[in-house]
Amino acid sequence: MSEGLWASWYDLPQGDAQRILDWTHQSYLPFLNTLPGIRWVAHYRYAGGGAQMSQVKQTVVSHTEDEDIGHGSQYLVLAGAANAHAFFVPEFTEAPMPEGFGQMLAWRQGLRSAAFTLEAGVDGPSRSVQTGDSAPAPAIQMGTLQPRSIESEFDLIRWYAQYRLPSMAKMAGVVRTRKWSGVAGWPKHGILYEFESLAHRLEHFERPHESLALDPTHWTNKITRASVHAPGSPFIGERIWPPA
Repeated sequence: MSEGLWASWYDLPQGDAQRILDWTHQSYLPFLNTLPGIRWVAHYRYAGGGAQMSQVKQTVVSHTEDEDIGHGSQYLVLAGAANAHAFFVPEFTEAPMPEGFGQMLAWRQGLRSAAFTLEAGVDGPSRSVQTGDSAPAPAIQMGTLQPRSIESEFDLIRWYAQYRLPSMAKMAGVVRTRKWSGVAGWPKHGILYEFESLAHRLEHFERPHESLALDPTHWTNKITRASVHAPGSPFIGERIWPPA
């Protein structure tokens, strides 16, 4: 099992996006995948959610306004390793890149990166669609956040342990759900939901569960309001590499 996670969010200039994506998939991500300790690499494009998620993000979720962190949210690169320290050894941080890689990577805008270690997780009814310790599922939702207080942080973890993760273990279309703790970067907490498809996520997760954040009497509303999210969080995306 991969217990270390590296995440990088970024935007691309509209007119050059496809050219940069082609290079990313043909050259950069395969290169990352060869680095010592890296078990898998995956690339996601932001796809957005349904009407309920749009309302939640507009009326309930608060986002940091810290200008010292990148605000990119169109694309997300994820990499898995045995543990989080794999991303901080010279073989990863000082790996010599082929000629021209630096110039291409400079096109990324609003870059924001973070490293996480696995805290807890559950498999869902659709776990069989993924084999072994592989890249996350074709559709994901990833939230990255910081609680507003120590008290709200304890409540956040109780909510994941008592309510959210047990619910995900039984939900149709769910492949895996992993709760992550921040090791480096802005977010102190991360949650990665994996689904068979965006349609499964919308039908079985957003409508009956995420929409509860709109109900001021529900625990989910309290938890959502007691945290501050990274720019664009939660990120809802479809995998564009490796091909689904």
